[in-house]
Amino acid sequence: MLSRRQIIRSSLTTLPLALAGQPRPSFAQAVAWPSRPIRIVVAWAPGGAVDTIARRLAPKLSEALGKPVVVENKSGATGTIGAAEVARAAPDGHTLLAMDNTYAMLPYLFQRLPFDHATAFRPVTISAFSPVMLAVNRDAPWRDLAGLIAAAKQDPEKITYGTGGIGSAPHFATAAFAQAAGIRMLHVPFRGAGEAVTSVLSRQVDLVMVSLGSALGHVQGGSLRVLAMSGTHRTPALPSVPTFAEAGLPAFGPNGEGVVNWSGLAAPTGTPDAVVDRLQAEVAKALEAQDMRDFLGSLASEPGGMPPARFAVLLAEEAARWRVVAETSGIERQ
Repeated sequence: MLSRRQIIRSSLTTLPLALAGQPRPSFAQAVAWPSRPIRIVVAWAPGGAVDTIARRLAPKLSEALGKPVVVENKSGATGTIGAAEVARAAPDGHTLLAMDNTYAMLPYLFQRLPFDHATAFRPVTISAFSPVMLAVNRDAPWRDLAGLIAAAKQDPEKITYGTGGIGSAPHFATAAFAQAAGIRMLHVPFRGAGEAVTSVLSRQVDLVMVSLGSALGHVQGGSLRVLAMSGTHRTPALPSVPTFAEAGLPAFGPNGEGVVNWSGLAAPTGTPDAVVDRLQAEVAKALEAQDMRDFLGSLASEPGGMPPARFAVLLAEEAARWRVVAETSGIERQ
């Protein structure tokens, strides 16, 4: 399984090989696109990372493409309502899906989906990566990850963890961590990541695993203590916090990277190659702008921009990875 850095670093060198021998239309053949406003459907409620990143990208894409780019929220059913709407849309590049890593988990959350998970979409590009942190209350007895793991092994299922709900991304992430560490903890689901963080602050539960950007203020304010971060390197936002590998858990995730959240764009299957390539190129260009980099930095995130072929590899790998987690941790389909 490729790490995030490997995927980004190898994108430009592997893409020509992946596409060798395939006839591909030129941008000139897609000159009629876009012919009307473009919709980016966010499958989540307003205010989350996927939504805010899409809204920052929209005006830059609008300027580059010469047509309005409008962001619409179609939340519900763990992102499947918005995804289904985009899957039904005409594959002409005028309706896009803003997705995140939850998409790779959907087949293991639901008995049936209103679209074919494997074939409904063409990956365009990832817009941002965000590390995941394991955080405890500042008064918790564990000073480091090793101490937490030792306590959990000594008294299985005594330590509790909060998530944004059964089958949520934090649920999968914490289940993957517990498997790697060889521990059992008690899951306490809440109605969103915000409530899960609050439950740790109020000491209702012991720990939470969420994206750094969603609770950075509590960390910087001293209310939460971070024991470890995902990723292959420390984040500039919290340079003193070790990665999971540095904290002694190299088996957690690909190459010790752990679970890394991402947000990206996809188009309905059948969208022309030239349109997908143009979209990826414009998103990558927008992500190079200093204001976008500053914005992503404020979320403790890093810019993406990988080519469609590499994004497709990442989706396939994550889907296979989460299947194992779901099966071995007892996460049941609804």
